[in-house]
Amino acid sequence: MSEVRLNIIDCEGAIHGTVHGSVSDAVVASLSAEPQTVIEVEAAVARFIRPTDQGPFVSFKPGVNDEPWDAGVVLVDLAARVLASESLYSQPEKEGEVAYHDGTTATEVAVLYRVPDDWVFLNSLTEYEAVRARRRAELATNPPLDARPLLYGNALLEFIVGKCLRAQSRASSEQEFTEEEIASLISDIHAKWLITPREELNGQSPRDVLLARREHIDFDLHTRQLQWTFVGEGPPCLSRDSFAYRFAGFGTQECVVYYDLVRHLLWECWERVRKSAKVKKSEGTAAPEITQLKSCLEDLKTEWLEKPQKDYSGRIPVLIIENERRRLPSTMSSKDVVIDEDCDICRMMGDDISMGLGVSFWSLDGCNMDDDFAFSFFRTHEEWEADKRQWEEFNREFDRKWKEEHPDLVEENFESLDSEGDDFIQ
Repeated sequence: MSEVRLNIIDCEGAIHGTVHGSVSDAVVASLSAEPQTVIEVEAAVARFIRPTDQGPFVSFKPGVNDEPWDAGVVLVDLAARVLASESLYSQPEKEGEVAYHDGTTATEVAVLYRVPDDWVFLNSLTEYEAVRARRRAELATNPPLDARPLLYGNALLEFIVGKCLRAQSRASSEQEFTEEEIASLISDIHAKWLITPREELNGQSPRDVLLARREHIDFDLHTRQLQWTFVGEGPPCLSRDSFAYRFAGFGTQECVVYYDLVRHLLWECWERVRKSAKVKKSEGTAAPEITQLKSCLEDLKTEWLEKPQKDYSGRIPVLIIENERRRLPSTMSSKDVVIDEDCDICRMMGDDISMGLGVSFWSLDGCNMDDDFAFSFFRTHEEWEADKRQWEEFNREFDRKWKEEHPDLVEENFESLDSEGDDFIQ
């Protein structure tokens, strides 16, 4: 018993047919690509089964047929985000692995997958019938949100300009800020933008939106890297017309790029506001209008996003974002991996890549972001504080053990410090 009857339902209709159970498993795994239509499911299945001249659903018929076949029946309702299964072949799971099929046979390459948390998996078609209408109604009342127009658009620029002008007015009436105070002020403005709930985001803060799907996207991108490594070719990307691309969440790559962009715009705005304030004070000229500052920031934003950045090894921010949205891992050239010319391993890796024998991946991790909760990847303040306590305890324990194991070095360090102190006093 190795075949099942597979039903796939979307907002436009449904199809059904009999397939080998492994194809049904691949369809379950394809939900990791967040398909919304039958066409998108077929495209996502190509991650796990190399496409041939005939697609996996070529023999399917219109409509729903929930009569069991051979090992059972599986029903995937994309509109309700519910999967119901009564199958003896396998038990669908939200997270797991499937064997990659090269178009001819199943291989030993296991491709990992993780279905988004909002999917409901059921072991009963009767239970599915009971929840289908309610699930569809719930999803209809919470349509997908495209947050990028707000996060990158006029709202961001207005916020930056307004906060910088108000802060500079305080400096003009009281005293000039030191560079350290300016850095702290900019960090505070940045944090406030991230953690302030906004009506346009359905009451969520920009930070909430940025982190909402980060773990899912990071894991999915990681599985693409593993598959590329073991199969030897890049896995299929998401189409720009797909739901998952158009309403994509934010992975770590874009979160870091967004942090750098906002910080860049804040510094640029502050410098322009500060210079104009000095000119106004000395020459009596009018300060730049808000509209003028916003227009300037818009140009700076576009320039920064579309220009190669040294901190990104010459990569272009907008392409980093694009690749992540399409779930395409960023690779390194043979030259990039040779960090040290005297390192034999580096040179071997570079040689392998140049000959097409391997692939290395490049990514951002946010290590240069400010060490405050607003800029962390923790969803709650409690998680962030617990992590800080854990690191503090780890550092204390490390220092204690190191001092116990190296008492002579500890004594030498103290003597050196005392000597330096005496020299300084003299």
